[in-house]
Amino acid sequence: MPQSVSSLASGREFLAIPGPTNVPDAVLQAMHRPALDIYTGPLVELTDSLLRDLKRVFATQAGRCYIYAANGHGAWEAALTNVLSRGDKVLVLESGRFAIGWGEAARMLGAEVEILPGDFRRAVRPDEVEARLKADAKGEIKAVLVAQIDTASGVINDIPAISEAMRAAGHEALLCVDTVASLGCVPFEMDKWGVDLSMSASQKGLMTPPGLGFTAAGPRALEAHKKANMRTPYWDWTFRDGPVHYHKYCGTPPEQLLFGLRAALDLMFTEGEANVFARHRVLAEGVRRAVAVWSEGQTFDFNIAAPSERCDTVTTVITRGGDSAQPLVDYCNFKCGVVLGRALGKTEGRGFRIAHMGHVNAPMVLGILGAIEMGLAALKLPHGSGGTAAAIAYLAGELKA
Repeated sequence: MPQSVSSLASGREFLAIPGPTNVPDAVLQAMHRPALDIYTGPLVELTDSLLRDLKRVFATQAGRCYIYAANGHGAWEAALTNVLSRGDKVLVLESGRFAIGWGEAARMLGAEVEILPGDFRRAVRPDEVEARLKADAKGEIKAVLVAQIDTASGVINDIPAISEAMRAAGHEALLCVDTVASLGCVPFEMDKWGVDLSMSASQKGLMTPPGLGFTAAGPRALEAHKKANMRTPYWDWTFRDGPVHYHKYCGTPPEQLLFGLRAALDLMFTEGEANVFARHRVLAEGVRRAVAVWSEGQTFDFNIAAPSERCDTVTTVITRGGDSAQPLVDYCNFKCGVVLGRALGKTEGRGFRIAHMGHVNAPMVLGILGAIEMGLAALKLPHGSGGTAAAIAYLAGELKA
């Protein structure tokens, strides 16, 4: 008798977590080179090219970009310390876990923090933002913090509508946007949308290993910077605008990561930003078609209730009855070699996340969906059948021969 198989996980692991994401081979190869002189020559040219092209990615002509040896949490701190003074009030727009985390960082730095209550299953409501700012007759709120995409909840917030609500309120607060899970995956128009300050990081849509954080500062943020007293030596924009190249990094540049970022941006520009956004949109919808079918079994559902508010970089799935999704997550990992994202925040322990951002294509997404459907069947979890087939049918219809 043939021996039964105990695992099918050998082979290349499929990483389906929302950061760090899959790094292209071209990026890894670009990083595999010796260090360069940090004062002159090619590295200076590399920095100039990256700062120029980051402005393109953030879609800002009026703004100025800065690069940090840091993750997204570091970029949060860079953004806050450069425009706020101790005691300033910030308004945090709740729609998941990460804007709240940004607010917690602001509080620890000395800001007064107010949370505009939201819901873990919906996007920010711009009319509620407008009403709160209109009530701030004394202009005490100095900045509004919001995530364009929150990977814990799986929501996308309407940044242009939030910006318009702030203008309708006649308020002077800075609009500060976390684009860690959106930049390079979905449209973001800093100047056009009236965003004052944006921050991001390298390990998601920008397809580079963790370790680089970014801020993009518009004219109003740069003006606020002049009187901010939260400034610290490492994050300070004024120092980083200094005449010496190493000032751009407040010391030794993270050279290998910069080599990788250059290769990643080149890949993005070669594909074309519009094509990158379309790829993310179509692959995300393929995932949603599969989850919609599986949800017919009444075991799982989308975390974000409104289809229009589900983002194109990660899909958060929850169990309807609050049961643990860990058996399914473990099956996919240890039996199939597919690593799903664990649930965060209010869904912790009762859901999972499917990332579809950055360096991802159709066979990768279909492989992930197939492994999930295998797990649902093997664990005898009630689910609608044919979720992966529904994704295939949708993708085939979108990608004509």
